[in-house]
Amino acid sequence: MEEIRESIPRFSLHQISGTDRSLPMSQSLWGDQETQFFFSLRPETILDAVESLGFQTTGRCMALNSMENRVFEVEIEEGDVCSFLVAKFYRPGRWSFQQITEEHEFLFDLEEGDIPAIAPLKIEGKSLFTLPEPSIHFCVFPRKGGRSPQDMGIEELQILGRLIARMHNIGASKKTPHRLQLTSQSFGMSNLQTLLSQKSIPAHLESPYQRVVESVCKVAAQQVDNLHMYRIHGDCHWGNLLYRESEGYFFIDFDDMITGPSVQDLWLIIPGQDEQALSDRAIMIESYQSMRDFDYKELQAIEALRALRYIHFSAWISKRWEDPSFQRAFPHFSEPNYWQQQVYDLEHQLRLMEQAKTPTY
Repeated sequence: MEEIRESIPRFSLHQISGTDRSLPMSQSLWGDQETQFFFSLRPETILDAVESLGFQTTGRCMALNSMENRVFEVEIEEGDVCSFLVAKFYRPGRWSFQQITEEHEFLFDLEEGDIPAIAPLKIEGKSLFTLPEPSIHFCVFPRKGGRSPQDMGIEELQILGRLIARMHNIGASKKTPHRLQLTSQSFGMSNLQTLLSQKSIPAHLESPYQRVVESVCKVAAQQVDNLHMYRIHGDCHWGNLLYRESEGYFFIDFDDMITGPSVQDLWLIIPGQDEQALSDRAIMIESYQSMRDFDYKELQAIEALRALRYIHFSAWISKRWEDPSFQRAFPHFSEPNYWQQQVYDLEHQLRLMEQAKTPTY
């Protein structure tokens, strides 16, 4: 490893940019230099980036599971003891420097408010850095293990309800001008235009898909767009929740942090539509209200938010289709059956949206 690393340019913290630097969106679909470099980040580049921040690595580096970004566990030396950091390299062309900085600011605010979330490390007062060439933003986190939560009982649901409410109290304390706002336009119509422009939908299903998405967005505009919005996790499902015996639950992966309604974080934790899900959600919301007011009218928006998530998910895969890892993970995306099922699912969601009523708890 040392021989390999000596053969490439090294860089220091003074060469790493920590200033307000925005990367433009890729002009070609994931075909520019930054993205090709991102696809194949080399171990020596990862280790050099971490060492440029003042850490001494041992040479051990292991890729962690992440579709959107590139994340690595890096072993470092601290005197006679070895420990680990997590280095996160952000996909170029997605978030700007300002947008990522606002994600970090939210994490620091949560940390200061004693909310269990993992904030990046600050080096000389900065948490976000940029490789000098090619320009890829990155940061480092302390490694913190945990297990996925098991089936939740009443006590666990109550704990989570209070935690999410406290997170939202802090989220509502500041504006985030550069992050996306969850609306029928940003998650619906904008994503439809992406899918149409990239010719992702089979020709014979393009019109049916477009019609149902436009209908969904028309109803979603009434049910979602006028809700009170502030900083939320945005992708608060079980996969982004860990449990430690000594600390309890904590939230991870704020990469999709948005300005959105409180109900978005609540329904993703309990996404079901059956009686048990409604009962569990009621328990969580009751606990939520012990820390923060909740407008029950937001429950009418759950099926609209679910439909917008379907559309957003398809557009996300489409935008990443040139990344080989996405083609391996979603092999059916390019097949007609996928899109036929999407049309059926969105038509079903549209019926639910049109019937939406505030559940009685």
